[in-house]
Amino acid sequence: VLAAGLEGSGQQFIWVVREADKANVFDGEERRVELPAGFEKRVGERGMVVREWAPQPEILAHPSTGGFLSHCGWNSCTESMKMGVPIAAWPMHSDQPTNAVFITEILRVGLPVRKWAETAEVVTAEMVEDVLRRLIASEEGVEIRKRAEEVAAIVRGATEEGGTSRLEMDSFIAHITRDGL
Repeated sequence: VLAAGLEGSGQQFIWVVREADKANVFDGEERRVELPAGFEKRVGERGMVVREWAPQPEILAHPSTGGFLSHCGWNSCTESMKMGVPIAAWPMHSDQPTNAVFITEILRVGLPVRKWAETAEVVTAEMVEDVLRRLIASEEGVEIRKRAEEVAAIVRGATEEGGTSRLEMDSFIAHITRDGL
């Protein structure tokens, strides 16, 4: 589904396929994620498949990164928000659906791959293709990217010297070190 959606979208991409993306990583068997036959050849230079760890913050910081298809774990959300990169939200479980709503409906810095409330709905290649085109190559995407850049400026300001997050962290560190905790 994801391979077909990436291919059909016509967008450039980096797809990180890791051990954790395989079926059962705890059974001791070594597996390689199988992509559709000829996928890497068909996408050519517009698509890069990385089969190991990749430096996500550095990729998100690159000026050519136009969007991020994410499960919406909080670390991924905050990294993307700090870099001003809009998110195609595809949550799976735990805090991810709530984070996806925050990203897509409250902050409006992303689009859902599918509505989370439609739990019986299976994500299709066409859904992935559509959300990537909308996010990266449409007027709607331009507006979302503009909003993502505004949110990024706020997030970066909060983490700089004198920013609210920085002040709270400094206060916390002072508190726990004050009494030798």
